[in-house]
Amino acid sequence: MILITGATGHVGRPLVDELLAAGHKVRALSRDPATAGLPDGVEVAATAELPLDGVESVFFVMAAFPGGSAEPIARMKAAGVRRIVALSSYSVLDDDPKNMIAVKHRELERQIRETGAEWTFLRPAGGLAATALEWAGQIRAEGVARFPFGDAWTAPVHERDIAAVAARALLTDELVGEAPLFSGPETLTYADRARIIGEVTGEPVRFAELGHDEARQEWLAAGIPPHAVEARLRMFTTMVGRPHAISPVDPYLGRPGLSFAQWVADHTDKFRKGTS
Repeated sequence: MILITGATGHVGRPLVDELLAAGHKVRALSRDPATAGLPDGVEVAATAELPLDGVESVFFVMAAFPGGSAEPIARMKAAGVRRIVALSSYSVLDDDPKNMIAVKHRELERQIRETGAEWTFLRPAGGLAATALEWAGQIRAEGVARFPFGDAWTAPVHERDIAAVAARALLTDELVGEAPLFSGPETLTYADRARIIGEVTGEPVRFAELGHDEARQEWLAAGIPPHAVEARLRMFTTMVGRPHAISPVDPYLGRPGLSFAQWVADHTDKFRKGTS
């Protein structure tokens, strides 16, 4: 049995599909199993219950456990889970103690190593393409994408690529003890992202650059914790005017990574007027 935490999230949902297609038993965790909307054949359970009976391998997403990762990982160790594949971050390579994203993911990796289980840490670089969904409402309503760093460069990763690497780590021994670092296949600014959304949907999108104070207030209003807001501002400042290095996913998947335009094509319903 393979347990997927965060099973309705950006990476967990396509990973469920990958594992089902490969013919494996999947137990998927959701905060609300009744509304999870997962395919037939998936055993759905509540994240709070964390049922580990019969589980050999786990896909671990830290965001699924707002109370912290220590307790659920300790339970996995006690249950004798053989393998843990964790969604980490390439930010762990940054030793700045103010980078709380890096600090939390380094701690996550340490906790998993200390269980003695086989492990793989996925370290996507370049940002998730899915962060563009933060623009969805304003693009539908106004045809505008607002962001404070139009010239910040990223290499956005399609969540299906992350899920495909996770599936390989769960189903084969090829990535045991490895920390695959991979980006999307192209380096783009945030203004580029807005342009591509318009090109793919056929509904032009105007990019509007926010001041830092405006962005801070908007992100706080969206429920992002203050420390995370400040970490975001610091991080994006370092990305302005610096094209992101490309770390191909090809060695892990045997194919090029999916482009941002492909990601938009997979999510056009989120951006077109008259949809929700």
